[in-house]
Amino acid sequence: MSGLHLPLAFPKTLPPDMHVAVIDIGTNTTLLLICTIDKSGTIIPVRHEQRVPRLGQGVDASGLLLDEAMDRVVRVCEEYGEIMREYPLRYIVVAGTSAMRIATNRDVLIEKIRRTVGFDVEVLSGEDEALWTYRGAISGVGNPQRSMVIDVGGGSTEITVGEGITIVQKLSLDLGSVRLTERFLKIDPPTSEELSSAREHVKRVLNAATLPDVAKATCIGVAGTPTSLAVIDQRLPDFDLQKVAGYKLSRERVAQLLETLSSLTTKEIRHLSAIMQGREDIIVAGTLILHTVMEVLSIDSLTVSERGIRYGLALREFEKS
Repeated sequence: MSGLHLPLAFPKTLPPDMHVAVIDIGTNTTLLLICTIDKSGTIIPVRHEQRVPRLGQGVDASGLLLDEAMDRVVRVCEEYGEIMREYPLRYIVVAGTSAMRIATNRDVLIEKIRRTVGFDVEVLSGEDEALWTYRGAISGVGNPQRSMVIDVGGGSTEITVGEGITIVQKLSLDLGSVRLTERFLKIDPPTSEELSSAREHVKRVLNAATLPDVAKATCIGVAGTPTSLAVIDQRLPDFDLQKVAGYKLSRERVAQLLETLSSLTTKEIRHLSAIMQGREDIIVAGTLILHTVMEVLSIDSLTVSERGIRYGLALREFEKS
């Protein structure tokens, strides 16, 4: 199991507000956010941890979570449980997304986590994933008007458009970097024929969907693909929150990065930055999905955000209270 500790510049002391921990069990990564939320609903991140257990390994082909992949996730949850003991938490949210949605044996993992760590896992629908990813992404934007959030995950891609905090359109597609890699990109580096087949598949899925109206919307890109591209584009040795959050990526630049990354082996990609550990073999697919979405929807540029579903689920608990 790969692991990556992101050196984020979060405050070390906890203000006396609402303390929330959110674990996001994704297809590729399992993420932890510990944060506080003040009375105005402002999220103050305190700690972020990322591991890459790749729960979705092979699930696209078989519909089943592998035993070894489930065990990797359980070990991450155990580790996160120990970290969470250090903080006076009021709420804990543990949520699974695409891989757990489609796996017919997901209850096995849910029971393993409950028995081993004591966490209750909720499996989010694609629509809920889109909604709370959007809410989390715009929580870092001051006075948002019309916004569009693109979340390219390991198993699915969510596209959500809203006016302020009100969702106008949301779409969850069975397009993800792990899925696309396992289906199409089998040679290292991928061949032009593989890349062409993968792009045609992404276009088919997009063209079959009812795509949102993104006119006059500020586009925000969240999750591992855009944040990794922001790191690579700036040649950062590791993740730097101050330089990644708010970074602009044009469609032309995403196309150039795709061309560069698709010419490299996974070993060469891994050496570009520490953040590529655990993503080196799927970043090409993620970048291809992102660029194709931008192309089909005529999006000229996007703003990178480190925020996403964890922040949205933290807000959900705040609003419940």
